[in-house]
Amino acid sequence: MHIVIFGANGFLGRYLSRYFTRQGREVVAVARSRKGWSGDGLFLEWDGKSQGPWALALEGAVAVINLAGRSVNCRYNEKNRGEILSSRVDSTIAIGRAITACKVPPMVWLNAGTATWYRHAVDTPQDDWLGEPGEGFSCEVARKWEEAFFGAAVPPETRKVALRIGMVLANEPETVFDVLWKLAGRGLGGAMGGGDQRVSWIHMEDLLRAIEFVIADPFLTGVFNLTAPEFPDNRTMMKTLRDAVGMPIGLPAARWMLEIGARLMRTETELILKSRWAEPLRLRDEGFRWRWARMTDAVADLKARRGLQGFFRPASARSVGAKVWLPAA
Repeated sequence: MHIVIFGANGFLGRYLSRYFTRQGREVVAVARSRKGWSGDGLFLEWDGKSQGPWALALEGAVAVINLAGRSVNCRYNEKNRGEILSSRVDSTIAIGRAITACKVPPMVWLNAGTATWYRHAVDTPQDDWLGEPGEGFSCEVARKWEEAFFGAAVPPETRKVALRIGMVLANEPETVFDVLWKLAGRGLGGAMGGGDQRVSWIHMEDLLRAIEFVIADPFLTGVFNLTAPEFPDNRTMMKTLRDAVGMPIGLPAARWMLEIGARLMRTETELILKSRWAEPLRLRDEGFRWRWARMTDAVADLKARRGLQGFFRPASARSVGAKVWLPAA
């Protein structure tokens, strides 16, 4: 009853590998290289598109989780655009072919996706049943990624679940939480580009629990938004970070300032300026209960859980208030 995780050396892959290992599961970690791998489970190497010995690990797996894909934290030039798209589509096609060839196919295949699939939304939430697709490069990647996933002709014994994941918060170096935390601490944590854009986010712990929740229920298929039930705008989110870091001021950043900063940091302003309002309607309806439903509580918790080791420190070693278990207002 093992779990196979593709892209296991990435941000989410490291945490998922550690989480399921601590749950007593056998984990098979698949990635292009060992660099970044947490050391949990059995490591297998692949090139992200060709069949190989790694395909044998899919036999009889309780779950296959595909997180493979080049980071979107880069400039969207022609070369990077091609790699962002091909790394997601090629890996998904390769996994689908391997599952089709299995004598004992996996019970469920979860494929990572993104809340960027939805249109720019400021006033209307986009749920996983009736949400409207967006336009532009990022939305095109999200759409083709899911088309490759749902188009794979795997055996009927294998459930398919596409995960449209929001901004994942963990106190990890070089992640979005780390970048925004540092900006807030330097007095630069004001509203960005007006600050009205919505933010779909989820605490890493709830992401891990939600994935486990979906795996455990044999009747869940289709698309799931993996986000928290609270959707602050950028202005409110930055204030939450300033309050947590103890910085009374936060200089705002106009769009042109963000454009300059993005070029210097070799990234894109879309990652900050697009309004993402992906409502986790299906998770809520299926009975999932968030531990960190409010960003204020999530940020306060992560403040003391630095890095992979700090995140998985035993709960008895850190203070957890009862309020985090209460439903969102």
